[in-house]
Amino acid sequence: MSDTRRRVKVYTLNEDRQWDDRGTGHVSSTYVEELKGMSLLVRAESDGSLLLESKINPNTAYQKQQDTLIVWSEAENYDLALSFQEKAGCDEIWEKICQVQGKDPSVEVTQDLIDESEEERFEEMPETSHLIDLPTCELNKLEEIADLVTSVLSSPIRREKLALALENEGYIKKLLQLFQACENLENTEGLHHLYEIIRGILFLNKATLFEVMFSDECIMDVVGCLEYDPALAQPKRHREFLTKTAKFKEVIPITDSELRQKIHQTYRVQYIQDIILPTPSVFEENFLSTLTSFIFFNKVEIVSMLQEDEKFLSEVFAQLTDEATDDDKRRELVNFFKEFCAFSQTLQPQNRDAFFKTLAKLGILPALEIVMGMDDLQVRSAATDIFSYLVEFSPSMVREFVMQEAQQSDDDILLINVVIEQMICDTDPELGGAVQLMGLLRTLIDPENMLATTNKTEKSEFLNFFYNHCMHVLTAPLLTNTSEDKCEKDFFLKHYRYSWSFVCTPSHSHSHSTPSSSISQGILLSFVDNYQTAQLLALILELLTFCVEHHTYHIKNYIMNKDLLRRVLVLMNSKHTFLALCALRFMRRIIGLKDEFYNRYITKGNLFEPVINALLDNGTRYNLLNSAVIELFEFIRVEDIKSLTAHIVENFYKALESIEYVQTFKGLKTKYEQEKDRQNQKLNSVPSILRSNRFRRDAKALEEDEEMWFNEDEEEEGKAVVAPVEKSKPEDDFPDNYEKFMETKKAKESEDKENLPKRTSPGGFKFTFSHSASAANGTNSKSVVAQTPPATSNGSSSKTTNLATSVTATKGSLVGLVDYPDDEEEDEEEETSPRKRPRLGS
Repeated sequence: MSDTRRRVKVYTLNEDRQWDDRGTGHVSSTYVEELKGMSLLVRAESDGSLLLESKINPNTAYQKQQDTLIVWSEAENYDLALSFQEKAGCDEIWEKICQVQGKDPSVEVTQDLIDESEEERFEEMPETSHLIDLPTCELNKLEEIADLVTSVLSSPIRREKLALALENEGYIKKLLQLFQACENLENTEGLHHLYEIIRGILFLNKATLFEVMFSDECIMDVVGCLEYDPALAQPKRHREFLTKTAKFKEVIPITDSELRQKIHQTYRVQYIQDIILPTPSVFEENFLSTLTSFIFFNKVEIVSMLQEDEKFLSEVFAQLTDEATDDDKRRELVNFFKEFCAFSQTLQPQNRDAFFKTLAKLGILPALEIVMGMDDLQVRSAATDIFSYLVEFSPSMVREFVMQEAQQSDDDILLINVVIEQMICDTDPELGGAVQLMGLLRTLIDPENMLATTNKTEKSEFLNFFYNHCMHVLTAPLLTNTSEDKCEKDFFLKHYRYSWSFVCTPSHSHSHSTPSSSISQGILLSFVDNYQTAQLLALILELLTFCVEHHTYHIKNYIMNKDLLRRVLVLMNSKHTFLALCALRFMRRIIGLKDEFYNRYITKGNLFEPVINALLDNGTRYNLLNSAVIELFEFIRVEDIKSLTAHIVENFYKALESIEYVQTFKGLKTKYEQEKDRQNQKLNSVPSILRSNRFRRDAKALEEDEEMWFNEDEEEEGKAVVAPVEKSKPEDDFPDNYEKFMETKKAKESEDKENLPKRTSPGGFKFTFSHSASAANGTNSKSVVAQTPPATSNGSSSKTTNLATSVTATKGSLVGLVDYPDDEEEDEEEETSPRKRPRLGS
């Protein structure tokens, strides 16, 4: 017999007849040698200790209650219960118990628990007779009726029989007549008994009884009975709330009386379940499962009836998008659609599919585009909820709409850009709305839910659209807040000053007046580092980190073209640690790809500086920032990323060698030296002719190609750029270039001695870091990064030539053979096949 495990809570009944929770674990049924039989075992999920070991005895009465409970007694005063998290687990263990006892698993009790005399009396009664004799429905019998209803709740058999008796005799309406009499007589005791009776009848969990109790004729009296809880000093006023306070609003008049009645009934029954009835205990939680089903099917019916009335929905959409509609009316229309979409979640998948297709056909997305841009906060919030239902249902439908829209509209009014701007504009100090919108954007740009057909690929089409039309809107706050370029900030101010004013002003005013240009400029020209701005930038970074993981091609081009990582690393200086960690996480994801394009971009731009500065500034504090930075370098060491290892050791080891509480940096130094030794041995093993100037010339040609790739300006965003390999000069000209190269190297080495990193405190270093784009090209005179000067050649671009002439301004040292793994690969080619050498310069 298989050993199945299910998550359960173990309960025991104490002396006060209250259930004590003994712990949560996983149950299995297996043969236990010591007990000589099949047993139930529960092991704690926390530490695996044994919570329960109980043999399944053939004569023990086990009860299955409410689909997820199994209850039994092992001794006269020792009752046990297992409460299952899932119905499937309860069913499986119940089958094991029934198998041991030879019972049909369809039974709810393996051994009858009622008295034998009572059982015989029930069995002798014909099925057509009343199974339980109800007392006459009179005021002086209310206590007896309450005791009867309460007593049957523990027995499934007796609950069934009482429900049948109540239904056959029309007993509920008689009870409600007594309620009216008790209320007129102010008979408090009788009203308390009626509360117990009506509550007990609800717990019988019978749909046929609910139909009677929730009819227009009876429901308000049922609510009235439930106002008189004996535990309360004063009765509640639920009827007053339902009839006077709660208002039924018709955004468009509903002519169908049946639909109107169904809406009223559903609201009132939901009120009874959520507000009036007390929170059920663990053993009562499934007593009202039929009540939940009653509400569920009512909602299904309401949605279906509204969906079939196309005239009604068309009128709603027409008023929603009509500019003449006043704000209050539009707010009611949007709230109606929000409720409508919430009800639709009760539909079966095929019906829900038809529902959303109907909304799409009627123009829900263009309507949302209008209302999401409105000033009313409630309208925008409701519209966001509706949009979330649509994205959850079909991201492809939303993507198809926005791509078609892009052919006819400007970028500023595209639906996705409206969503992004709402995220940026969120006035909530905790950015609750922005977090929700970020989740929706993440779903829309997730390639995992994009379709690929024979005719088109949704992934490539949509991502091209997103990076060309939307990415600049998403990154605008990030690029602006990390920019030293006043022109760029003025551009952002011109296009987004309304949105950014909310983020940057401490008052978080809800005023919709546009801030003056001078005030906004003053805000933007300083580094905005308040809490709300930091949260917004953290959300944007989280989305960009997701893009790095899932959009390899598009995001790589965007990062390179915008020098995005340099801008992100400016945020390492933030006073908010969570934002610095977001920036570090972004870099960690890039390095985690182990992509040499990224690695060269990082080393040539000297982008480890802000990370190392943050580590040094953090000092000896052992915190999350310290651990995250150490993990980044540990990853480089473990994965043996040679180009990054060489860069770190050559430029930053003196600042890091004092860190000895981890062996990460010493390990990097060891890796670097091992690689250097290996390269030297390899170089010494090849014939001397291959170590001539010609060999080094081809390596320099490769360096030049790399520089050209990184320095090439992009004319069009989102397009891949790979610089063509330029033909180098004839080999006869190379020795002169090599002599210039060696002179430059000597000059740089002497310069390095004068420009070692400066200590900011005893035992510590501080590096300067510029986040201008020029640093990536090697023209930043303050940088301490090692740069390899590109060779000058007749075929080089003007940018490359300019860079070569200014190479003496670049700090750092030059290492000939361990700059990049590519050098190593070329060494191998030269050693194994000298005839391939001309290809490198061709």
